[in-house]
Amino acid sequence: MATSYPVERGHRRGKLRIYLGAAPGVGKTYAMLAEGQRRRARGTDVVGALIETHGRRLTAAMADGLEIVPRRTMNHRGATLTEMDLDAVLARHPQVALVDELAHTNVPGCRNAKRWQDVDELLDVGIDVITTLNIQHLESLSTVARQVTGVVQHETLPDDVARRADQIELVDMTPEALRRRLVHGNVYPPNRIEAALTHYFRPGNLTALRELALLWVADRVEEGLQRYRAEHGIAAPWETRERIVVGIAGEKGDEAVIRRAARVAARTPGSDLLAVHVDRDDGLTAMTDSALDTQRALVASVGGSFQQIPGEDVPETLLRFARAENATQIVLGASLRGRVLTLLSGKSIPTRVARRAGHIDVHLVSRDRATTGRWSFHRSPAGARSRRAQARRASAEAAALTRLAAAALRGHGDPPTLLEEVRQMFGLDAVSLLERRLDGPGWDVVASAGERPPEGPGADLELPVDRTMMLAARGRVANREDVRVLRSCAAEIVAGISSRRLEEQDAEAAWHVADLRSRTALLAATGESAREQLAAAHTALTTLEASEDHRTALTAEDRAQLLAEAARAVEQVSRVVDDLADLGRLHAGEVETYLCPVDLDEVLATCLDDLGPGRQEVTLSLAEDLPDVIADATLLTRILASLLAEATYRCPAGPPPVLTASSPNGWVEVRITDQGPDERAGAASLALRLASDLAEAMGVALRCERTASGGRTVVIILPAAAGPPTRAKYSDDDAIQLT
Repeated sequence: MATSYPVERGHRRGKLRIYLGAAPGVGKTYAMLAEGQRRRARGTDVVGALIETHGRRLTAAMADGLEIVPRRTMNHRGATLTEMDLDAVLARHPQVALVDELAHTNVPGCRNAKRWQDVDELLDVGIDVITTLNIQHLESLSTVARQVTGVVQHETLPDDVARRADQIELVDMTPEALRRRLVHGNVYPPNRIEAALTHYFRPGNLTALRELALLWVADRVEEGLQRYRAEHGIAAPWETRERIVVGIAGEKGDEAVIRRAARVAARTPGSDLLAVHVDRDDGLTAMTDSALDTQRALVASVGGSFQQIPGEDVPETLLRFARAENATQIVLGASLRGRVLTLLSGKSIPTRVARRAGHIDVHLVSRDRATTGRWSFHRSPAGARSRRAQARRASAEAAALTRLAAAALRGHGDPPTLLEEVRQMFGLDAVSLLERRLDGPGWDVVASAGERPPEGPGADLELPVDRTMMLAARGRVANREDVRVLRSCAAEIVAGISSRRLEEQDAEAAWHVADLRSRTALLAATGESAREQLAAAHTALTTLEASEDHRTALTAEDRAQLLAEAARAVEQVSRVVDDLADLGRLHAGEVETYLCPVDLDEVLATCLDDLGPGRQEVTLSLAEDLPDVIADATLLTRILASLLAEATYRCPAGPPPVLTASSPNGWVEVRITDQGPDERAGAASLALRLASDLAEAMGVALRCERTASGGRTVVIILPAAAGPPTRAKYSDDDAIQLT
């Protein structure tokens, strides 16, 4: 039952600070503890609500002197588990609580399913929280992270939880530096370094994850800047980054304008060059349009991007685009005719832009006098105007879709980012993609962008995309052509979402096929084992029955042994049935694996009993003072029993199998070696597959090696239980470390 804690009226909500990293080992927990020590030194009341050092010496040393709130101990299915004691932290009510691993899933039976929900309760009563998070745990990036690393993220954090944080600080490290830290033993024990370097910690993986983290944080910085400007009514662009918009007319003289704008951009490293060409919607066109392709190529060659957008009012369209992009400068070409118009009437397009630009600097660049100014227009014949208008509309649509595709290629292909691209392109205040609920009335927000995005019908603009999807926007769209292009952009985003959903369905279907094959193999293996045990029980009982009929003479000791063998066989079959039921639920995602300290000696004793009557001898070589291991006792027993049974099967006449167990550097390594052939068909390979599936379900490393003298060695690496129990199960970080 939850305990209520009184909160004073008018109390402030606590502040959330997240240390974000691209991979395990970059120093998130260390940075969190260092910040806690800094605040403690200046008199702030700081406690460690939950700290995971992962056995890293330097990280553990940083926690020295901090008050640690004891964890809550829970009994679940016979296992002793621990989690953050939320009620104890609330009762202690410090100024600052350090809570590691924000995306962690709590043990069943806790008040909240996820740790971030615990953190929300702390924030609600005014406690500041400092926490850690890896980029691959963000819900929107989990699929991308899986494609990069090959590791499925079972623990994810809703993006809006991270977006609500008051501070997000990136704990950054180059891939080379992180790999050096790994080699020096500052991340994992020596026996895991080589596997980590060749799998999860490959340079390409780390580079991709680092880019994801940097881009995500950069987007949050941009969101914060835009939100601050909106809250304070700041319309003028802030020159945090030079964004230079150059107006393209489609004349040869524009080459000088483009090059001039490129030189302006080159003076400030990191600046953006955005070229824009406005298509008139009223049939008016320039003397020449063929030069646009040349201008587009030139813009690309100097590192800029080219946009082609429709608009009736050229100056207003240019300025709307510039403001949406937070441009700091506009570069336009001034022709001889334009200068004459300026002197006579002041109505040239560059002049009108300059008068309305406000805080945006406007540069006028002279064109070649031999060229005709692009800003003067003539009326084409009606057949020609229609074709040109159609071509311009198609070009504008293609440009908008190209911009969306470019964003996706840059790694910003998630729906919220694409909607933000659309919002900026059309100068909208906010935009949402809504999906009609299939199980009842109402709409769900698939993705959104901007301040106060629509959450249902009733927006300024509503565009149905298909039978279930609708784009809703706040703000004004200039004309019908803009609406048409906007609809095309929305359709493209919806197509991407549908494609992603189909990919996920295909991946899930492939997983189910593989799972079905695996379960078929497991059924065959365990079925064979069950038949052998039933045959042994039948033989024992038949012999006893014959003795009752006085057909055989048995001593009391023989009778007791036969009864014991029959009981053991029946017990083994019952255990197999229970294991199959558990495995079925496990493969269906209905059963979680619970890890707790397990006595390896007791597990081995049970495994030797499970080998049944007539078994070969197994040689055991166990290190003295072997620590308990962190494992699921039932699954570990099944793994070792399967491997030992297979080992005796592989060498029926040779030397007995050898099981060794040692404890190097806080880990327990179990090796089962036999002198059997390299390969053996039938039940042997199925038994090994059974053990492999169980080990994978438990998050334990299992590999097979050929021995130098022939035969095979199966190696299992288990984490040692040092001190009190740690927690219910490993997070994705730990699974990554073990695989």
